[in-house]
Amino acid sequence: MYRTRRAVRGTNRVTSTARPARLGQNATVTAQDRHERAEHRLGTVGIAHRPVDAGEAVAANRAWWDADADDYQATHGDFLGDADFVWCPEQVREADVALLGDVGGRRVVEIGCGQASCARWLALAGAYPVALDLSGGMLRHALDANARTGIDIPLIQASAEELPLATGSMDLACSAFGALPFVSSPETVFAELHRVLRPGGRWVFAVTHPMRWIFPDDPGPNGLTATQPYFDRTPYTEIDGEGRATYVEYHRTLGDWIRALTAGGFVLEDLVEPEWPEGHTRVWGQWSPLRGKLFPGTAIFRTRRTGP
Repeated sequence: MYRTRRAVRGTNRVTSTARPARLGQNATVTAQDRHERAEHRLGTVGIAHRPVDAGEAVAANRAWWDADADDYQATHGDFLGDADFVWCPEQVREADVALLGDVGGRRVVEIGCGQASCARWLALAGAYPVALDLSGGMLRHALDANARTGIDIPLIQASAEELPLATGSMDLACSAFGALPFVSSPETVFAELHRVLRPGGRWVFAVTHPMRWIFPDDPGPNGLTATQPYFDRTPYTEIDGEGRATYVEYHRTLGDWIRALTAGGFVLEDLVEPEWPEGHTRVWGQWSPLRGKLFPGTAIFRTRRTGP
């Protein structure tokens, strides 16, 4: 479930020219259409450069993804599939890379599952997955896909910062761009995952590569010039006319992620920076062949829970 900030940070207004024209070759909904529809529903009028606490971020992002769920699935559903595990726009598939290892017979939680296509793939591979998302709109699509496929994945509506799962109940955890960019405290998420994972359990997650923060979210030539300080951790925040957040996305440096993982009781086994595949022509938001051949767009952290 690849979700990233949508406008060019540093502008005063949310404008259609700040967004890529189309997110996929076969998409019937343009990025501009998608975002403008959700923004209209939420009353979004501009961008603020300010801190955002956990409560405001949860409320804003739940409302955003509920408002955008139908258009998101119309745009990306074919690429993601109903039962496929694609880690990132660079088309890295779990079937090919086995970052989670042997999933047969393992209990797995997918964090920020969206339509839960990854969880359904895991079920077909012999795992016992549960899928969690903050957005009821996204989970409605997950229920529809359960019915279409006959793969009945247990679905939970909850924040990644408060997992309604028993201590030591999971063998593995994964997230493909879900939840982590939108939480105020990854440390809290990692502490929760440390609690629910059994000793030695693997936690693998994909996020936008932190170096992308310095560039505008533009898949074309304008997206090749750095405009934003890498060390500015102020979240990207869209607001309504009353100044309330309607969308929030946080930035962490590579060092921030690694320190948070270490503090949370995880050891980093691998950091995968996928290269852009030869012949891959799809544009997905800020991801494009032009940018992909020059610098990474995704970081996949493969970690393992330490301690008793």
